[in-house]
Amino acid sequence: MAEHKPLLIELGTEELPPKALDELSAAFLRGICDGLAKRGIDAALDQAKAYCSPRRLAAHIPGVAQAQPEQTIERRGPAMNAALDAEGQPSKALLGFAQSCGVGVEQLEKLETDKGAWFVFRAVKPGQPVSALLPEIIEEALKSLPIPRPMRWADHDYSFVRPVHWLVILHGAEIVDGGVLGLKSGRKSRGHRFMHPQPVHVADADSWLDAMRASNVLADPQERRQRIRAQVEQQAKQTGGVPQLDDALLDELANLTEWPAAIACTFEREFLSVPPEALVTTMVANQKFVPVFDADGKLTEHFIGIANIDSKDPAEIRKGYERVIRPRFADAKFFWDEDLKTPLASYQEQLKSVTYQQALGSLWDKSVRVAELARVIANRVGVDAGAATRAASLSKCDLLTRMVGEFPELQGVMGRYYAGHHGESTEVAEALDSYYQPRFGGDAIAAGRLGQVLAVAERLDTLAGIFAVGMKPSGNKDPFALRRAALGLARTLIEGGLELDLRGSFTEALELLPDGALMAGLKPGKDGKPPILHAGERRAILLDELYDFVLDRLRGYYAEQGFDNAQFEAVLAVQPRSLADFDRRLRAVAEFGRRPEAASLAAANKRVANILRKQAEETGAPAIGRTVDPAHFEADAERELAAALGAAQQETAGALAAGDYTAVLARLSQLQAPVDTFFDSVLVNADDPAVRANRLALLGQLKAQFSAIADIALL
Repeated sequence: MAEHKPLLIELGTEELPPKALDELSAAFLRGICDGLAKRGIDAALDQAKAYCSPRRLAAHIPGVAQAQPEQTIERRGPAMNAALDAEGQPSKALLGFAQSCGVGVEQLEKLETDKGAWFVFRAVKPGQPVSALLPEIIEEALKSLPIPRPMRWADHDYSFVRPVHWLVILHGAEIVDGGVLGLKSGRKSRGHRFMHPQPVHVADADSWLDAMRASNVLADPQERRQRIRAQVEQQAKQTGGVPQLDDALLDELANLTEWPAAIACTFEREFLSVPPEALVTTMVANQKFVPVFDADGKLTEHFIGIANIDSKDPAEIRKGYERVIRPRFADAKFFWDEDLKTPLASYQEQLKSVTYQQALGSLWDKSVRVAELARVIANRVGVDAGAATRAASLSKCDLLTRMVGEFPELQGVMGRYYAGHHGESTEVAEALDSYYQPRFGGDAIAAGRLGQVLAVAERLDTLAGIFAVGMKPSGNKDPFALRRAALGLARTLIEGGLELDLRGSFTEALELLPDGALMAGLKPGKDGKPPILHAGERRAILLDELYDFVLDRLRGYYAEQGFDNAQFEAVLAVQPRSLADFDRRLRAVAEFGRRPEAASLAAANKRVANILRKQAEETGAPAIGRTVDPAHFEADAERELAAALGAAQQETAGALAAGDYTAVLARLSQLQAPVDTFFDSVLVNADDPAVRANRLALLGQLKAQFSAIADIALL
């Protein structure tokens, strides 16, 4: 076996975009590994590791062979019937193939299979050394990186995410000659831009990481994350507070620094009169500072900045951080104070001048539609309809405030504060914030019932309206975030236990849309003219599209919880009216599937479905629904199954009406024995038409009992 040596590849760059750095690093390593594997180079790819910092992408593989193994070449040429002419002489196709392979026709071999015969060229060539292949592998890896907008610099004809400055390729202690992006490889890296600006000598691939650390660069992003978290906790502890450092901010801080150092800072306490969400937003989003809270969860005047240097005078850095945060907090306080002078409800008139979507009207028009939907939904689920209407009418008002204009991510949050300040009920104020939930994957739905009602109404109108105007998602384009809206709608209905008819709710949302909006999304046909539809037909088409769109989101939602697609399809087949009911059925089906009787009963249901379908196709008169007449029973198995079905139906009626589907299926699982006995001893297609019809009706009753919950045959 060829000797294996560690491989290190480092590409030095200008500062890379922090939010893309992790993805770029992972893709770079993946590209290197794929390139080695594609060329058959033996390497410890399962131990390969990606490294990165703001100024470098690197990959380390602990063992890589020095050369490829021998390469077996096999090229298939023309088929026999096209390779030889009538006299058996080589055709032009065969001669051309042999020439392209660099051999004579006599050196070609024949390949015979059950699909025909061909001429083939076979050869064995020695494997190339890895050093000769690595530049090409690196170039392929760089080209495959997810870079939406590569940039050019100087007068070069190549491009990359940022300008590049150095390249290190070491196989063991040996430099691999080659170049990419105009760089020639060597063993000289670079350390921290300020703390160690001179070149860094790298002795071999395994010493690179330590060489970086010695030059004030933590090249392992996980090591930087651990350092930041530990230092932030230490600095916060000295202030007596608790830092709020989530994973997103930690990732960004780690990708902005090569040698992070935490510095505790403070701001004037007068700014704490501003809602904490506004202060935290400007600290985190604009300055990448870590806010500090007290033990009771209240924001304090302390925050922590992360410098990219061990300063000899940290007090100066602290002053700089405190100086830069002060004007931003002053702006936030000004916006807050000014917004408080205007009652939230007074913005309603101004909503009329803000366009929501051209065919769907203004934000005022949308608020009116949402208010009507909220009123109807509230009455159905036992929520104060007046409060629902009031919350809906105020739900867009904070979009016109100064604070939300500066910080759009605070919409809803500021609505809650302003509504509470101006005398709205606590329930209405909370709903103005919570109806945006879930805002992101993993976020909870609105906690309060009023917030849930408003969340459902808002999403029903958004989905119906945007689908109507022909702007539903396609591919990866979803400018109105309709996929997120659909999943948020479904989750609110399910997790909130709201018993609403989904199709009926979408019908009401579509009815509230102006006819012009309904027709705006019609696409021209082959004749260049849109199809001629009246509003009712258009609404019916949109209703099916919307229902299917929401159900598609549910597939992923339930797949993440461990439900399989067969269970989902079994429930979908019976079209439950509400998603809350859908959820109960699905969980009951999953529980049923774990019972030992499930497989046998599922198979029996499938057999019954096939028998009844064939009967319907032959006679045009399905047996389901016919009365079973005991007088036509000929076998004990028939009588036993009929008695078992009757007892099961009587005993499960109450549970079925109450939606306790788990209890119903648990009772129906007891039908396995009489069902198996029936199929073992009874011929369904009896010669006597009356007996046959009676048996089909009995099977119809069996299927109907299970179909009251789900199509068990699909399991």
